[in-house]
Amino acid sequence: MSGMMLAIQGALGQGILWGIMGLGIYLTFRILDIADLSVDGTFALGGCTCAALMVRAGINPYLAVLLSTAAGMAAGFVTGILYTKCEIPAILAGILTQLGLYSINLRIMDKSNTPFLKVDTIFKQLVDATGLPQNWVSLLAGCAVAFVLVGVLYWFFGTELGSAIRATGTNENMARSQGMNTNTYKILGLALSNGMVALSGALVSQHQGYADVKQGMGAIVIGLASIIIGEVILGHKTNFAIKLIAVLAGSCIYRIIVAVVLQMGLSTDDLKLLTAILVALALSIPVLLEKRRRAAGYSEAGEEERHA
Repeated sequence: MSGMMLAIQGALGQGILWGIMGLGIYLTFRILDIADLSVDGTFALGGCTCAALMVRAGINPYLAVLLSTAAGMAAGFVTGILYTKCEIPAILAGILTQLGLYSINLRIMDKSNTPFLKVDTIFKQLVDATGLPQNWVSLLAGCAVAFVLVGVLYWFFGTELGSAIRATGTNENMARSQGMNTNTYKILGLALSNGMVALSGALVSQHQGYADVKQGMGAIVIGLASIIIGEVILGHKTNFAIKLIAVLAGSCIYRIIVAVVLQMGLSTDDLKLLTAILVALALSIPVLLEKRRRAAGYSEAGEEERHA
């Protein structure tokens, strides 16, 4: 039982750190209504940039995280240019960026894997400073970063610029009729989204103790799972802050489910199948419940007409 509790505790810390990536994906998937597949490459870019800066250049881990975030924003900017200026479909633009980032990530690190053995990561420094176990440090530090991001995003999307981005995703034609340059807002949204994804990649790399060019494989599916699970748990009709918190909650729930089934003996080779099943269920359940609700409503209306 203690092993299960430790696994769940570790899953919560990982869930919060990966949930930051989920916030980035939420920005494009729900707010801008764009399917951005560059996420897998951007997540790895954050980790690889952070590793190269810390291990090879000896840069402070906090500054390395900020620079990694900037690198992710640059990657999102490239995707935005391909999508808006070159008029390449969003899915293909994301795939092209993701494909190019694999080679760029290899160039950045000069190898496929870089450990953080000889440098102090943020989490090592916090463990030394507080004396707390790493699982607790990961959870507390992740919560601090995630909820600061939620607060900043809640404020930003209440500003004129943030509202313009939301309007672009909600009704692009209406936004254009109001004189908005929607292409600019799409590029900005993609840059912000990929910046948060790279931030998550940098933090996850420091947490797990190494960066790998393949660490972003399947990141988009994990992010979507976090969003959809959070929406199923907390619902769609809530305010914006709760929707953002729901993404973090969904990421934690996803990680807990994975930790539990691994403790029960599931092979790690089956994790992607498990993720696919979880996403399929999360997408299907709201649809089935809505159909059932409508059918019950029609039945009640029919009963009332017969009794009238």
